[in-house]
Amino acid sequence: MTITTLSSRELNQDVARAKKAAKQGPVFVTDRGKPAHVLLSFEDYQRLTKQRRNLADALAMPEAEDLDFEPPRVTINAQPADFS
Repeated sequence: MTITTLSSRELNQDVARAKKAAKQGPVFVTDRGKPAHVLLSFEDYQRLTKQRRNLADALAMPEAEDLDFEPPRVTINAQPADFS
């Protein structure tokens, strides 16, 4: 794992470089020489937070249109209530 440090100015001037570096490890972004933010790949973030995507999140993602998802139809038969 490679740790990269960029100033806020460097980040603003070359976002592509920061994104590429984040694939190799965390990118520390500094403000006035002090660490202020960390840029991570999405996979690293998920691993760090142990988040799992639920079905609703998966379907909300931009690539969801490529998913084959055909849930089975459910029929609910209502019955009248018996108040006797």
